[in-house]
Amino acid sequence: MRKALIVILVVAATGIVWTCRAPEDPTLFPAFDASRAAPPPAKSAVAPAAERSVFFGDLHIHSSLSLDAYLFGVRAGPEDAYVFAKGGAIAHGAGYEIRLSEPLDFAAVTDHAEYLGMLAAEDADLPLSGGALRRTLVQGNRFAATYLFLQTMRHFVRPDAAGRGDPDIMGTAWKRIVDAAEYANEPGVFTAFVGYEWSGMVGPANLHRNVIYRGSTAPVLPFSADDSVDPEELWRALEEQSRQGMEAIAIPHNANVSDGMMFAPTTLGGGPLTADYAARRTRWEPLQEIFQVKGASETHPLLSADDEFAAFEIKNRLLSTTGGDGNPKGSYVRDGWRMGLEFWAEKGFDPFDFGVVGSSDGHGSSAPVEEDRFHGKLPLLDGTAGIRLGTASFVTPQMTGVSEWGSGGLAAVWAEENTRESLFDAMRRRETYGTSGTRLRVRFFAGWDYPPGLFERDDAIHQAYASGVPMGSRLAAQLSGSPRIAVWALKDPRGANLDRIQVVKLWVDASGVSHEKIFDVAASDGRVPDASTGRVGPVGNTVDVGAARYTNTIGATELSAVWLDPEFNPAWPCRYYARVLEIPTPRWSTYDARDLGIDAPAPTTVQERAVTSAITYLPNG
Repeated sequence: MRKALIVILVVAATGIVWTCRAPEDPTLFPAFDASRAAPPPAKSAVAPAAERSVFFGDLHIHSSLSLDAYLFGVRAGPEDAYVFAKGGAIAHGAGYEIRLSEPLDFAAVTDHAEYLGMLAAEDADLPLSGGALRRTLVQGNRFAATYLFLQTMRHFVRPDAAGRGDPDIMGTAWKRIVDAAEYANEPGVFTAFVGYEWSGMVGPANLHRNVIYRGSTAPVLPFSADDSVDPEELWRALEEQSRQGMEAIAIPHNANVSDGMMFAPTTLGGGPLTADYAARRTRWEPLQEIFQVKGASETHPLLSADDEFAAFEIKNRLLSTTGGDGNPKGSYVRDGWRMGLEFWAEKGFDPFDFGVVGSSDGHGSSAPVEEDRFHGKLPLLDGTAGIRLGTASFVTPQMTGVSEWGSGGLAAVWAEENTRESLFDAMRRRETYGTSGTRLRVRFFAGWDYPPGLFERDDAIHQAYASGVPMGSRLAAQLSGSPRIAVWALKDPRGANLDRIQVVKLWVDASGVSHEKIFDVAASDGRVPDASTGRVGPVGNTVDVGAARYTNTIGATELSAVWLDPEFNPAWPCRYYARVLEIPTPRWSTYDARDLGIDAPAPTTVQERAVTSAITYLPNG
């Protein structure tokens, strides 16, 4: 992990420029005043529900205890992360106030296990100590800014900073993370998970996992990439912890920059995948993070040429000195699901049987998931609108890839109640979906006997569970008929209207080759699929780019469908998942451009979305 972070800095250093001017950045003002900061709003408990409620959270937040976060200007700790997640105001690393428009239901601080808390304990001579970042940003001196960046990089790569770090300091930092989660946890109101990030890298390829514990009991120190960069060794550590009563799961993230290694057809050592490997991977990694700041991992245009919505927040650039793109094959969730079906068809087991969530990977003790409140990932690299869009005196986004970063994502979990146990068990059974930051509600079921008007019934959800299975499940085979896919979506109350619901079908034919096809099963504004293409036309666009505004005069507040697969073959294994798209809205970069008084760079809009965990059908399965 440490080598990977050094590589990031080397890449960033190649983009240092001295601009001709350093305009005042409105992002920086006003300065954060802790004495006037509003506390988190009061929140009531959600009553337990047998048919489950949806809860939104972030399972990937870093604080100042992460090496990279601290070095790049973050000073907020794990305690601040939970204040932020609950809707309170905290200080950004550049000294201004940040807060969510609406509290989350759950969160986890997942600081890097490697060198945990070490820089925070060695603060004395760090370049960004004592408010240096804010002072330099406000003064706008390009020479001072560049010098500060170079000093930060020099400190980062100093020889005496190498190695595992002091176990006593790391143990103290880990205890602080556990204690912060314990203090913030309010069963029924807000769930705080104990967690950390295992930051395995193979060269420039990202293999990181977030480890989330079901309860409050945790090991003395996390198992880190300094112990091993092989995910199988992480699973063995979690298995041993489980025997000691510490149940956990690992959630891989950023498959998009794994250079094909996240869903590789071999083990990390080059050996064949086996049924035992598949069982262990499914046991310890039931979920995959599909949306976050460093790009979306659903699919790629080179893998899904017929998918008009495939090019969403694509960041395929590896963490390397060359800045080259990675191999899309084996780096995206849809491709992983297809490969899993191919394995099952050929060998009788599926090594890539998982559900999905979203999260942010925010490194400022925060979740920068709202486009109109985006505050970046690392203060020194992207902490102001001016830095992000290249008008300030630091590093150009075009060189570092900051302009390619999205605003993150959220995890959505259908659970009986908002407690650690209930949410964890729902994640284990994969009744989850990921969003790009929106809080739209999605239900997704498959069965054999759903009526066309299922969602018009008062007992629709009861019947959906009673007669079928929810997202993340396996649909049992039956002798005849085609599966009926039931999907329902409700807009984010604070967000944009809905464009459409799509069902994505993946299957393997008799020759063992996998395929994919996208079906528009519900659309707003009376649109229906074209008779020749089967596609629904564009929903339209109400975005005023210059003003960074949109209107909900198009789209729908709610959509639903019960769809019968017209091409079902009972002999072929297949997967179905739902993708729900909102109408176009301004991207974070468009809001930044408005604030800076400059033209917005492309893309100026996004279609926020949700992607569900898949339902799998296996012949005789």
